[in-house]
Amino acid sequence: MRILGDFARAVGQIPDPRFLRVLLLGLGLTLALLIGATWLFAWVAGWLVPESFTLFGLTIDFAGGIASGAAVLVMLVASVFLMVPVASAFTGLFLEQVAEAVEARFYPHLPPATPVPMGEALKDTVNFLGVIIAVNLLALILYFFVGPFAPVLFWAVNGFLLGREYFQLVAMRRVGRQGAIAARRRHMPEIWLAGGLMAIPLSVPVINLFVPILGAATFTHLYHRLEPQDARVS
Repeated sequence: MRILGDFARAVGQIPDPRFLRVLLLGLGLTLALLIGATWLFAWVAGWLVPESFTLFGLTIDFAGGIASGAAVLVMLVASVFLMVPVASAFTGLFLEQVAEAVEARFYPHLPPATPVPMGEALKDTVNFLGVIIAVNLLALILYFFVGPFAPVLFWAVNGFLLGREYFQLVAMRRVGRQGAIAARRRHMPEIWLAGGLMAIPLSVPVINLFVPILGAATFTHLYHRLEPQDARVS
């Protein structure tokens, strides 16, 4: 499967100092975001629940600490879902740097890309992020009806959304917005499949921390492979 080859190239570039710097920066910000959100949730849970109280004549001690601990466990589970919007948000922050590092290593013969203006990239990222959050909130209702197939639905929905976002933002650097939309429509089945393969590790704690940056690199390779008139591997 050629998509796995794209991913293997992304992983193989990790030792590259230019790529590693972006990867470590993305990893650090992701950890900081998740740790900060977990700490805030645990603090609110501990603040809302008194340290001890009496229920049906029984005194329950350390209730606030128990609530805080439970909040941490809840956030660990929630991180499976939170990493999808995090991956979406990181496209606007790191995709340009990741794509430049990939192209410098694998496609040095290409002319410089036209960077997507920061304002336009942030606008697209916010729009995509809003769509991802809204669609996932609606999908929560469906998860109760599909039973054991809920993970498959999760991967399919988010694979479509993330694949669409990553591919379009990579392509816009080379062919502009309209060209990116046209390319996306031409290759949507493979883009969806690549997005699904990206969504699966996003649901695995710890591994999901590396996915946003590696995903950006993978989709850079994917674009250049699917649009060979623009890039030929040297």
